[in-house]
Amino acid sequence: MCIGKSPVDQQTGITPVWLTRFARFASFGAAGPVNVLELGGDAAYNLRRMISRIVVAALSSVSALGVTLALAAQQQAAEPYVPRQSDRPVPVQGDEPGFQPIFDGQSLKGWEGDPKYWRAEGGALVGEITPETVIKSNTFIIWRDGRPRDFELKLEYRISASGNSGINYRSVSVPDAVTPGNAFALKGYQFDIDGARRYVGNNYEEKGRLFVGVRGQVTRIVGGRPPVVLSTFGDAPALAAVATDDWNAVHLTIRGNTLVHMLNGRLMSVTIDDDVPNRPADGLLGVQVHVGPPMKVEYRNIRLKTW
Repeated sequence: MCIGKSPVDQQTGITPVWLTRFARFASFGAAGPVNVLELGGDAAYNLRRMISRIVVAALSSVSALGVTLALAAQQQAAEPYVPRQSDRPVPVQGDEPGFQPIFDGQSLKGWEGDPKYWRAEGGALVGEITPETVIKSNTFIIWRDGRPRDFELKLEYRISASGNSGINYRSVSVPDAVTPGNAFALKGYQFDIDGARRYVGNNYEEKGRLFVGVRGQVTRIVGGRPPVVLSTFGDAPALAAVATDDWNAVHLTIRGNTLVHMLNGRLMSVTIDDDVPNRPADGLLGVQVHVGPPMKVEYRNIRLKTW
């Protein structure tokens, strides 16, 4: 006698207790349900065998279907993209994989600048010059958690009508001869930003080679003379009108010696730096408040992808 455990049918692997329960409720004769326990001899034995085979077959089918579906899903996921003649580039929806936020929207964690001019407020990194805090030298807030080399940077900015700012990259900290107490001066490439839209989208090398890329142009820096224009792709005033008085989306793609500036989905400038002795390979990221009248600039949703 087996206590606490039913014997297992050697052919099906199913206990007779479950077979008889199944048969009691699932077997039908001409006059209605048949209780297998009331059957005797060969009839009960044959019915039990038939039911067990049905159950085993059903379980086997379900298992096989699961394996088939899993293999099909794996095969579909593993299939490589094969270009077709009808394919065309498609717009990016949101961020591509790899972008990470570098500003938390609530604090200046990871950033260093003069708190007289910089604060976190309303989800944005805010730089402001008031009549009481007018500056004589440009000053930055600097991201201190890396020195990107090849990267993409995405962010949004909003600037006052009289404001002047910029996004510096591949930059280095330098002494400030005009304002020696300014510990946040930078030298390096800059995506230029201004409320009047005179310079927006240009590539301006702060404290270096100055205007190295101009809106609407593909330029090459050759060293020893002004950069040369390789091509034009847009009208500078028309491209300036891409900037709005509200939030604007900047996208920088910096790979090797090719520096691409985009604004609100439009190409603004492309700079190819072939001036090997003077071009930086990596460096600091920072954003600027500029010499001039009182101003305010805001940055938010700052995301970085490194290569």
